[in-house]
Amino acid sequence: MNHDSSLVNRLTDRLIAGELRPGERLSETALAKEFDVSRNTLREAFRVLGEQGLVTHIPHRGVSVASPSTADVVDIYRVRHHVECSVLEYAPRNHPNAVRMEAAVEAAEKFAAEENWLEVGTANMGFHNAVVSLSDSRRLMRSFANVLAELRLAFLKVEVLDFLHAPFIERNREVVEIYRSDGPGAAAARLAVYLGDSERQVLGAYARAGQD
Repeated sequence: MNHDSSLVNRLTDRLIAGELRPGERLSETALAKEFDVSRNTLREAFRVLGEQGLVTHIPHRGVSVASPSTADVVDIYRVRHHVECSVLEYAPRNHPNAVRMEAAVEAAEKFAAEENWLEVGTANMGFHNAVVSLSDSRRLMRSFANVLAELRLAFLKVEVLDFLHAPFIERNREVVEIYRSDGPGAAAARLAVYLGDSERQVLGAYARAGQD
């Protein structure tokens, strides 16, 4: 992996973890120092992230974290339906990465008990990342990381984290249990309903917040 792609991955991981906020201005000087890279390397990483829709570049104002629109949310969920449900439907019944799904649910339950909703969100991202890991495709995993980063920005934009995450902790567990007991096809069907409900909740939160 070259230096530029490694930096892109590290910045994407920060987005998924909710450490960078929608609309936040990114300082070249501070980030170059933090990651111990040249500003040229950082600019190349920004270029790649811009192509992925994760940052925006405004002439004379620099680079900022992207702020997903309502149309972006609809498209994010369109991709999620295609990718997550297909991967789960065709996954082997006893894929070893299913333990990652279970671990993510357990982490979310722990953080919910502490009312640490930012970490619940990170655990939720981990659950959906684990679902896609059932594909055994590194390329698909890399692509889906961009989708998760955009999704996290959408959640942070409306900042109703308990409302958005709390109902889905138990539903994540249901997906895992159905996968274990009834098989991948049944779990994928449950996940499809779940994603539809999640999309409606996020779009509703956008509408209430007056977001476009």
